[in-house]
Amino acid sequence: MSDRPDALRDVFHVLDSVDADLGVTPRRIAADPDNVERGLAQLVLTVVELLRQLMERQAIRRMEGGSLTDDQVDRLGQTFMKLDERMTELKAQFDLGDDDLNLDLGPLGRLL
Repeated sequence: MSDRPDALRDVFHVLDSVDADLGVTPRRIAADPDNVERGLAQLVLTVVELLRQLMERQAIRRMEGGSLTDDQVDRLGQTFMKLDERMTELKAQFDLGDDDLNLDLGPLGRLL
């Protein structure tokens, strides 16, 4: 840490103290070239899964509210099924499971 400017070193010191106080193991970015692709895929698929869940909840609210036609409901169902199939393929390609997409946010709990 000696190569960091003083202000930045102070910020890292405070963050390390908070992590220690909370009993959280500090997470660092793994710069291993062999794992970069998998890590990026994990991040992207996590964001896609979060958005999918939000869109699905909105679609259900709209269906229950009666603001969608039968054709729109069918198209939404097909879209969500195709998205689920593609997500399953990508998770298998990068050797990721559902738990890998449910990131631990420390004191805030799990993301999904």
